[in-house]
Amino acid sequence: MNILETDRLILRQIDSVVDAEFMFALLNSPKFVQYIGDRGVRSVEQARTFIETRYQPSYELHGYGLYTVERREDGIQVGICGFVRRDSLPGPDIGFAFLPEYERNGYGYESAAAIMDYGLDVLGFEQVLAITTTDNEASGRLLEKLGFGFAELITSGEESLKLYRYPPDAG
Repeated sequence: MNILETDRLILRQIDSVVDAEFMFALLNSPKFVQYIGDRGVRSVEQARTFIETRYQPSYELHGYGLYTVERREDGIQVGICGFVRRDSLPGPDIGFAFLPEYERNGYGYESAAAIMDYGLDVLGFEQVLAITTTDNEASGRLLEKLGFGFAELITSGEESLKLYRYPPDAG
């Protein structure tokens, strides 16, 4: 199910059949593992199960989730972008990840700007959060370009994370 479209991209719900191979590649890409974490997905079948148990339930439970980002011109899946609802945070947070071969094409900003508009205008969010590892400077720059402001360092397990907030003065 398509959620929104931009000039170059379509954001749609992640599908466990159509997106399993793509998600297997994304979940095991070096930057995903470094900055988001190793999800332990070691096969396309495990990726299918991961989608069904981790990503798809959010659509019904929260009314939103992470979405496949695909190019309009050819339908190629380039990444994911959307909102996550974590127990550890007081509101929805934006998340995004792209396959290495599609980075630095503006897809991250284009999809994240569109999903922010969707969150504010359609879902009625008054505040959106974001977290990054302390060394993920590229994601931090993208968040700042979207209008997020750095709020504070937080701890999740044994890891220190940067918390960003939109609008920056909310909270």
